[in-house]
Amino acid sequence: MIMKTLFIILFFILSIIGKSNVNFKNPNDSINADSIIVFSKQYLGTHYQHGSCNPSSGFDCSGFVYFVFNHFNIKVPRSSIDYLNYGKIIDIDSCKTGDIIVFTGTNAKNRKPGHVGIIVSKLGEEMQFIHSSSNTKNGGVKLSTFKESPYYKVRFIKIVRVNTFL
Repeated sequence: MIMKTLFIILFFILSIIGKSNVNFKNPNDSINADSIIVFSKQYLGTHYQHGSCNPSSGFDCSGFVYFVFNHFNIKVPRSSIDYLNYGKIIDIDSCKTGDIIVFTGTNAKNRKPGHVGIIVSKLGEEMQFIHSSSNTKNGGVKLSTFKESPYYKVRFIKIVRVNTFL
């Protein structure tokens, strides 16, 4: 009898809660760039895996960016080539935390997107980004500095901002 009464009370409370007019925020309303960076840094050291956006099997570059933004319900392309006409282009001197940096693939002469990462530095700081590198000696999810090597400068295509709230 007591169990039945408790069940009825619980059912009644849940039905009232379910009908309440509480307005929950859209997940995007409370996202800021720092949240994206904190989340992405949890995966530092995750190994590179071509064609994967799964942390347990590893990430390719676009799979990592896709996984991070998807966690916050922000839709970005799954493939680096799809960044060709995606996002609002930002001047390199105006980039900020949460912007996406787009590079060519390993062949810098082919000026199509082939690699992407997420800017982690703040406006005015030396540009640093997090990405999943296919480098056989030092690959996987890591932090890199744009000025670190001429390799990045030669391959640089653009920086895009995916959401104005970032």
